[in-house]
Amino acid sequence: MSTNEHLSRKSFIKNAALGIAGVGASPLIGGFTSPEQVQKKTKEMKLLKNVRLETGFEYDGDEVIATKTDLFCVELADGKIKSVQKNNPKADAFDAKGMLMLPAFKDKHIHLDKTFYGGPWKIVKRRPGGLKGMIALEQEVLPEMLKTSTFRAEKLIELLQSKGTNFARSHVNIEPTSKLQSLKNLQVALENKKAGFDAELVAFPQHGLYYTDTVPLLKEAAKMDIDFIGGLDPFTIDGSIEKPIDFTVQLALDHQKGIDIHLHESGQSGVDTIEYLIKKVLENPSLKGKTYLSHCFALSAIPASKQEELAEKLAAAEVGIVSTIPFGGRVMPIPTLLKHGVHVATGIDSVIDHWGIYGTGSVLDKASLMAQLYGFGNEFMLSRSLRLATDNVSPLDDKGNQQWPKSNDKADFVLVHSSCSAEAVARVPEIEHLIHAGKLVY
Repeated sequence: MSTNEHLSRKSFIKNAALGIAGVGASPLIGGFTSPEQVQKKTKEMKLLKNVRLETGFEYDGDEVIATKTDLFCVELADGKIKSVQKNNPKADAFDAKGMLMLPAFKDKHIHLDKTFYGGPWKIVKRRPGGLKGMIALEQEVLPEMLKTSTFRAEKLIELLQSKGTNFARSHVNIEPTSKLQSLKNLQVALENKKAGFDAELVAFPQHGLYYTDTVPLLKEAAKMDIDFIGGLDPFTIDGSIEKPIDFTVQLALDHQKGIDIHLHESGQSGVDTIEYLIKKVLENPSLKGKTYLSHCFALSAIPASKQEELAEKLAAAEVGIVSTIPFGGRVMPIPTLLKHGVHVATGIDSVIDHWGIYGTGSVLDKASLMAQLYGFGNEFMLSRSLRLATDNVSPLDDKGNQQWPKSNDKADFVLVHSSCSAEAVARVPEIEHLIHAGKLVY
């Protein structure tokens, strides 16, 4: 691949004008935060004292009835945990004042590139006609949204940080209306926020691969610094399951990317899409552990026996499910997925945009909602629910052995006023501090 063909995030930042080229001047450009400004706001952490860490479970017979904790000093170096030591209240260190240390949160499904957040309250009336009606709406509103998308992405990132999130997998529109501009604008925002936030990007054909002429653009995006090839309801939007999935799989293989497909379809076409994607992954084992279905509502609309069967197949193919934890008529079989070893993650999807207006920015909220939906009302199951917010990292393993933090772990964590993980999930405390790569960023 030639230098001209490979467009990295950094290359966009060399000339920030690229981030808004072709979409008109933005009145909010002066509000952008440069990487240098962000760096000045962060504080290098070396030693913390009076840090509350979980040390084990307390049992009554076989039942976990409480979580044991103690206070420690935690030493950091080079963006990692260097050591966990006996507490020394007199140490010259950042005083955590008995706050609980938890892994930083990971949002695995969000659209940072198109949000109303950071601007005035706004509701856009949803269009009739399902997804195709919403595609028509997007074609109207995206040109105006692009003018401020970098600024608003930065503001949304700041909200996520305030909720304890230091990492997001963001889907970014690739379609004929915004072409590659939405991606370029988001690249600028991510570069500006890189001192306190990490991201991976999904090149997302929001308007379909063939329903609109997106294939050439997605091929171009695949050469850029993105991590996943996305997709959207292949049967509903493009009229076929095989053709769009085959294209997506081949593009991912050609460029060594992962796959993350939005699947809202809840009928037989949804089930058929799940099974066809599993088949393609099994034919191409390099995609195992790198392939995801977002939403995947079809799993909520099938009999329990079929849920068990598909969960077993998903686990065997190492295809993950990224669920926004819907409720009401669409309660996902998450306990079944977890029982079979399927990688389940979550994301807030959006805070406010033309698709939806409800969102706090907190994936801990999502973990709490999951616990409520499935009746996880005991100490053990509440503590296990934390893993949904941290992408499968928890302080204690299922037997109560301490497994986090340990030497060489990334120094990515939050401090909260909670006694343990179970209480944090149940009560969703305010985030007092977020530490990213050993730096205090919130």
